[in-house]
Amino acid sequence: MSFRTRVVVLVAAAVAAAIVAAAALVYVTMRNELYGNLDDRLKTQAPRAFFVSARRALGVTDGRFTMKVLRRDGDVSFGAVERARPPGGSDSADGPIRRTQIVVPGALGASDTVAQLLTPEGDVLGAVDGRTLLPTTARMRAVAAGEADAFFSDASVNGVDVRMLTVAAPDGSALTVAEPREEVDGALRRLLAILLGVSGSGVAVAAGLGVLVSRRVLKPVERLTGATEHVAATQDLSRRIDVSGNDELARMARSFNTMLAALDGARAAQRQLVADASHELRTPLTAVRTSIEALAGAPDLPAAERARVLAAAQVQLEDLSTLIGDLVDLARPAAPAEELEAVRLDLLVSEAVQRARRHAPGADFRLDVEESLVQAVPGRLHRAVGNLLDNAVKHGGADGVVEVCVRGGEVSVRDHGPGIAAEDLPHVFDRFYRSRRARGLPGAGLGLAIVRQVAEAHGGVVRAQTVAGGGARLVLSLPS
Repeated sequence: MSFRTRVVVLVAAAVAAAIVAAAALVYVTMRNELYGNLDDRLKTQAPRAFFVSARRALGVTDGRFTMKVLRRDGDVSFGAVERARPPGGSDSADGPIRRTQIVVPGALGASDTVAQLLTPEGDVLGAVDGRTLLPTTARMRAVAAGEADAFFSDASVNGVDVRMLTVAAPDGSALTVAEPREEVDGALRRLLAILLGVSGSGVAVAAGLGVLVSRRVLKPVERLTGATEHVAATQDLSRRIDVSGNDELARMARSFNTMLAALDGARAAQRQLVADASHELRTPLTAVRTSIEALAGAPDLPAAERARVLAAAQVQLEDLSTLIGDLVDLARPAAPAEELEAVRLDLLVSEAVQRARRHAPGADFRLDVEESLVQAVPGRLHRAVGNLLDNAVKHGGADGVVEVCVRGGEVSVRDHGPGIAAEDLPHVFDRFYRSRRARGLPGAGLGLAIVRQVAEAHGGVVRAQTVAGGGARLVLSLPS
C-alpha cells in the first residue's frame, strides 16, 4: 500500500469514526428522549387507572362501589363508579359520590394505553373474555407482594411490542400500564436510516477529501523524492528543492537541502584534498626517485657524493612520511564524546614545549602557564599544540623568541617573525595554503589545518593575529 493510499485510508477512517461516534450519540440521545417521553406518559396514566373485571363492568355491585356502564365500544367499556351510600347516610357524611371514567382494556391497538391489575392472590383484573392481555412475571408478583419497587419493562403482546410500567397499587396489588412502542420504534428506525445514510455519505466525502488532501500535502514529499532520485541517478549534489512555509515538510526539505550542501562541500573538499595532496606528494616522490636513479645509474659514484645523495633521499622520505601523517590526521573524523577526558592543558603544553626545545635547541621558548583543565583527546591535542610551536619556530627563526601562554583553556603562541599579511589572515588555517613569504620554507601547509580541525573537533576555535611590534600570535581556545 502506497503512502498516499495510507493517508487516504487513515483520513477516511478518522472521519468515519467521528461520524459514527456522532451518529451513535445522536441515536442514543434520541432513543433515551423518546423512551423517556413514553415512560412519562405511562407514569401519568398509572394513577388514573381503576380496574374492574369485565363482569363488573356490566353493572355488578360489590358493596362499596356500584359500576354503571354508560356506553360500550367493542371490548372497551366506559362507565361511572358510584360510592355506595350506606342506609340513612348522606353525601356530607360519607363524602361526595365519586364518578370516574373507567377503561376496561380489550384488544391492543396502535396507540392504546392498556393496563391490568395483579392481586396478591395472583388474580388478574383487566382481562377480557377470560384472556390475560399483558404478561405477568415473577418481578410483577414481587411488586404486588411489596417485595420489589416499580419498574419498566418491554414485552410483545399478540405481535405488538409494548412498553410496560409496573407499580404498587394502594390496595396491595401490582398495577401494570402498557403502551405500544410502534411510534417510538418507527421514529427510531427512520432516524437510524437517516443516520446510516448520512454516515455513509460522510465517509464517501471523507475519502474524496482524503484524496484531495493527500495530493496537496504530499507535493513536497514528491519533490523531495524526485530530488533524491535525481541525486542517486546523476550524483549531482547541486540539486536543491524549492521550499516555502514553516511546517514539518518544509523543515524536512530545508534539512535535505542543508544535507546536500554539506555533502557537496565535503565532496568538493575531498577532491581539492586529493588534488592538493597529489601535487604535494609529487615533489618528494620525484626527488626520491631522482636520487635512487642517480645511485643506480652511477655505481662508481664517489663515497662522499653517494653519502650526500643518500642523505638527501632520507630527508625527502622523512618529509614524505610527515606529509602522509598529516593527510591521515586530516582524514580522521571528529573524536567521539566517549574518547574525551579531563586534561591538564598547562601540563600538556609544558611537555610540548620540552619536545620543541629538543628539536629546535636554538629557539628561546618563554613559557607562562596557569593551571587549566579541559575536556579533550590528549594525543590529538598534543599534536595541535606541537604544530603551533613548530609554526612559530619556522616563521620566527630557529634562534628566535617564542612566547607560550596558557590561561583558562586557551593556548597562545607568539613568534617574532615578519608576521602575517592582511590578505593571508583569512587563509592561515586552510589546507595546503602557503603565503608567498612561506613558500620557501619546509612543509606542505597542513600543520595549521590540523590545528583548526582539532579545535573544531573539541568544540573550540583557533584564530590568528598580527601583533604590533612584529610577529604573529596564534590562539587555540577550548571549552573547559
